[in-house]
Amino acid sequence: MRKWTEKTVMHSYPGMVALVTAASGGKVNIMAAGWHSYISYEPPIYGVAIAKERYTHHLIEGSGEFAINFVPEAYAHYIQFSGTKSGMETDKLTEMNAPYTKGRTIGAPILDHAYIAYECKVMDQRTYGDHDWFVGEMTGFYKDDMLFHENGLPQWDKLSIPLYLGRSQYMIAGKESKVINLYHDNSTKKNV
Repeated sequence: MRKWTEKTVMHSYPGMVALVTAASGGKVNIMAAGWHSYISYEPPIYGVAIAKERYTHHLIEGSGEFAINFVPEAYAHYIQFSGTKSGMETDKLTEMNAPYTKGRTIGAPILDHAYIAYECKVMDQRTYGDHDWFVGEMTGFYKDDMLFHENGLPQWDKLSIPLYLGRSQYMIAGKESKVINLYHDNSTKKNV
């Protein structure tokens, strides 16, 4: 039975996790972000919430830009790894062997395996509680058209999308949906 409580109740999942990439001062980083959203279609604007203690926060403040990357199921381990390691301690992109190219309008990495990616230049930054909301003007877009129908919907026989459930578990949206558990050891995948 539903009851009222004063304790914070978190229910924003399942949802797509964005891989946020940033570069500044010769350093690059990647982090997993569950709190992100389109803000405007015309002009195209995207936002992402990042805690101040995150290394990516520091890089975005230094460069004034970031990229949003979405990867298919085959690269869900990027989400798990980049969400559990700190870029201050390790070069996550190198350690994951995640190939990338520099964006065309920004210096942030664009993941080679992203089926969708956005280049963003920061136009606003506001603190809300324990996170900063970075608002980015979208200055470039990447899309693997072979994975989508003409109407923009995914071709589920070609694309499986990891949806984060919480606690290292993902639901895979695709031709046949399933739930997988990605342990902190990224080499282990297990159907649940």
